[in-house]
Amino acid sequence: MADNIERLEDWVAPLLAKLDAKERRRLARVVATDLRRSQRERIKAQKNPDGTRYAPRKSQDQKGAIRRKAMFGKLRTAKYLRVRTSASGAEVGFFGQVASIAKTHQFGLRDRVAINGPRVQYEQRELIGFTDHDRTVLRDSLLDHLNSGL
Repeated sequence: MADNIERLEDWVAPLLAKLDAKERRRLARVVATDLRRSQRERIKAQKNPDGTRYAPRKSQDQKGAIRRKAMFGKLRTAKYLRVRTSASGAEVGFFGQVASIAKTHQFGLRDRVAINGPRVQYEQRELIGFTDHDRTVLRDSLLDHLNSGL
């Protein structure tokens, strides 16, 4: 996967070098927004970047609406899944305090359920990652933007 991204980067670098900083920043915003939308839809579908389903929640005695809902309902909103752009690049991810929650699930780490609660090993659920569809979206966004500027 990293190899495909590097090949795309090598291919697009000369094209981006011809753009001024303002145009690169605008392109970064468009591409990052498209990627955020794609990540949001994948999280909503409860799928890892490789297409597998998220590991289900551990069964508990609790019953109710919260347990039946899909995980990460609030995390996938624009308030938490953010875009940062500059003339040199774009980032799509979780920033600030919510980043620690996302990191725990992304890498399957141990964390406390509550402030003074027990430490629990969380299942790995990749919230952020590139799929083949994301690479296509990225390429198409770049081409559309570059073609519209010609």
